[in-house]
Amino acid sequence: MNARQPSCPDCSPTNWNRREFLHQAGAAALAASALGSNLWTPAGLRADEQSPSQPESLVKQLYGSLNEAQRKVTCFDWEHVDSERGLLRTRVANNWQISEAEIGSDLFNKDQQALIRQIFEGLYNPEWVKRIDQQLDDDAGGYGVDQTIAIFGKPGEDKFEFVMTGRHLTIRCDGNSADHVAFGGPIFYGHAAEGFNEQPNHPGNVFWPQALAANKIFQMLDGKQRAASLISKLPHEQAVAFRGTAGGYPGLPMKELSSDQREHAQQVLMSLLEPYRASDRDEALACLKTQGGLDACSLAFYKEGDIGNDEVWDCWRIEGPSFVWYYRGAPHVHVWVNVADDPSIKLNA
Repeated sequence: MNARQPSCPDCSPTNWNRREFLHQAGAAALAASALGSNLWTPAGLRADEQSPSQPESLVKQLYGSLNEAQRKVTCFDWEHVDSERGLLRTRVANNWQISEAEIGSDLFNKDQQALIRQIFEGLYNPEWVKRIDQQLDDDAGGYGVDQTIAIFGKPGEDKFEFVMTGRHLTIRCDGNSADHVAFGGPIFYGHAAEGFNEQPNHPGNVFWPQALAANKIFQMLDGKQRAASLISKLPHEQAVAFRGTAGGYPGLPMKELSSDQREHAQQVLMSLLEPYRASDRDEALACLKTQGGLDACSLAFYKEGDIGNDEVWDCWRIEGPSFVWYYRGAPHVHVWVNVADDPSIKLNA
């Protein structure tokens, strides 16, 4: 069965296994900076993924509750290849349905829908759940209206991954099954709070504060740094595949930032990670650590897509060997995230 693709109204260097890295890190607290390879000590996984309340355990419970008819549309082999979209488990897009398993439909009973909601909430920082619900209200008519799920592999027996997709949403729960990648693979988030063409400063957009934080770095740059960071043309919005250690990333090398600029860059990084649960934040930081931290990345702001020509840059990007966080705020907010500890990981977008 091919996953259906809806029409979109507004969108046309290490060999360590990441789990091994995290477990060896133990319970050390996050230090003040992730900028340099010697400036940060990763925290271990703070969420006990074996707890009955954790998303991984809830996915196992959901899987066990599915009947044969439900599994037919919801469950796939770990390496399932869609005839049109390739390896379905690793697919990411700005507006799509990974399967026919609509969470708000009568395919699932009330208890199963409640489990799916618990999984969904568990993947986010509790302080962000209301904001994510607001995004879904604005973009899709609410939670459960436009979202579908898929489960790959066999929870409790082997590798598995739960994926939820919809308009401006791709989120994953992998139980540390997907080696080398953070968040279980590439993710996507976005918001069109004021419709397709948002006005300057994106009123009501729950993700706009991330851009304001990044723009504060730009204001801190001197003239030479600004010239290096400003790029004329936007890359294709799905262009978030890893370029590896050869470099060539657009913009200003972040190792050239001064101490106060570096401190704020750390704050921007944490604002990007803030919406997600603690274990996923730690995992992303661990992946970044293996490639040299933010010191191995560049920061770019884009003239194209400057809504209102106000030089508050709506579109910007942090990129390193296997770290891409591409914030594309025109005509509304789309954010593509691809993070791993190995730049050889391929993107399926």
